[in-house]
Amino acid sequence: MNKKNVTYKKSGVNIAAADKFVKFISLLNTKDKGKKKFTNIGGFGSITSIPKNFKKPKIVACTDGVGTKLEIANMLNKFDTIGIDLVAMSVNDLIVQGAKPLIFLDYISINKIAIPKLNSIIKGILKGCKISNCELVGGETAEMPGTYEKNKFDIAGFAVGLVEEKKILKKNKIKKNDLVLAIPSSGLHSNGYSLVRYILKKKRIDLRRNNKLKKDLLKPTKIYVNEILKLNNKGLINGCANITGGGLVDNLKRIIPNNLNVEIDLCKIVTHKIFKWIKKNNVSNKEMLKTFNCGIGFCIVINPGNLEKVKKFFTKEYKPYVIGVVTNGPNKIKLHGNINWE
Repeated sequence: MNKKNVTYKKSGVNIAAADKFVKFISLLNTKDKGKKKFTNIGGFGSITSIPKNFKKPKIVACTDGVGTKLEIANMLNKFDTIGIDLVAMSVNDLIVQGAKPLIFLDYISINKIAIPKLNSIIKGILKGCKISNCELVGGETAEMPGTYEKNKFDIAGFAVGLVEEKKILKKNKIKKNDLVLAIPSSGLHSNGYSLVRYILKKKRIDLRRNNKLKKDLLKPTKIYVNEILKLNNKGLINGCANITGGGLVDNLKRIIPNNLNVEIDLCKIVTHKIFKWIKKNNVSNKEMLKTFNCGIGFCIVINPGNLEKVKKFFTKEYKPYVIGVVTNGPNKIKLHGNINWE
């Protein structure tokens, strides 16, 4: 080939590298008892059967990303956990309505195909899918020179689930005197990282030399699928909320009926050291509650009589505890007291 010929590769797009990455994905798990799991990878679309045990299934779909947590991964050159985050951000939204995750797709856009980096991300996505008991059925990898700076990339996830019509978690199931339970988070999850990065820059902290902090900042998002679906199948929850952007108040308000309030006792919240570290950097209580989960990754609303039954579905690390109660009122989340940041 004439070296002067204009090619797609010279413009910055390497189709051969992309093909190699697709081949890597399609061959993953072939050692698992000789079964090739990813039969749809590489095709134009993915075909999935609806499980036979559903009588009146309703489809629920969610999409989300990981935000600027990617910048922390880039800074530390560690990409094996953000795929878990990607799955978690979508499937934790699915289960809010009682849906069982069925399939997952990913979208990766990057300035230049970097096989080791992409392989690590995909392995994390697979781990997240395994925890969620759903299947990675396809995705897209876009090499976009000029759009992204050197080594920069973004990822997005798309989850589709099913819920039996009679088991959909609707607002009208929540009643006066119901208890609001907090399920602990694993840490920051995937929200508030722009503020964290601002603090790191302002304080000139070299994250690569702070093992404790970098471990906390890349800790993957807790996936609540198994516990919440079991509770819903047993009829033990009336509602739930994934505590992401907007914090406790904004996310709880999305699930509460218009004629009810929620009274939250902030003194009962058990937070993590990473949030205490952030708080000490001149961040107000209001800003903490608005930006971060503050130690609560998920909330469930239950009948008071089901409290002890519900606790049995969780490990000690993620055991839920009461932080509030549902009362009559005009759809407000009322906060009392303050979180103990010491």
